[in-house]
Amino acid sequence: MEGWDPNTKSTLTQIPLLTTKAGPRDGAAWTQRLKEEYRALIAYTQMNKSNDNDWFRISAANPEGTRWTGKCWYVHNLLKYEFDLQFDIPVTYPATAPEIELPELDGKTQKMYRGGKICLTVHFKPLWAKNCPRFGIAHALCLGLAPWLAAEIPILVDSGMIKHKDDAASSNES
Repeated sequence: MEGWDPNTKSTLTQIPLLTTKAGPRDGAAWTQRLKEEYRALIAYTQMNKSNDNDWFRISAANPEGTRWTGKCWYVHNLLKYEFDLQFDIPVTYPATAPEIELPELDGKTQKMYRGGKICLTVHFKPLWAKNCPRFGIAHALCLGLAPWLAAEIPILVDSGMIKHKDDAASSNES
């Protein structure tokens, strides 16, 4: 955590660490891991709301907890840009971090892989590996998706690659 800004450190220390080292193939241990994941996500969401920093909604899309979907948003120049968010839990989880996808941004930035998977290789994956199995979905959102949005969305907006929904609606009416 050296070199991190105090706000990131503070946020990260408030997200509960996970203890169960289990993936989707591990039966009852995976159920226990999912409970820990939900606890961490709830704590992170509550912390964000109390700090007026609410920026995502996410939930398991299947009963097994291997597919997750939701929305994330970023405010730039006082305009809210909202995106669909999805990812699958890899079978090698938690040793392998989930690949977070923002499908509607696919092909709009070089910091993204096919299918809208955001690039987290250089900075996030080594951090994830070092903290396995203590990191979970909430940590991936905090240390992976949040900084990616903060770095990429302003560039995409300023370059015209993405438009605010109100701008897009008014240009369609013209």
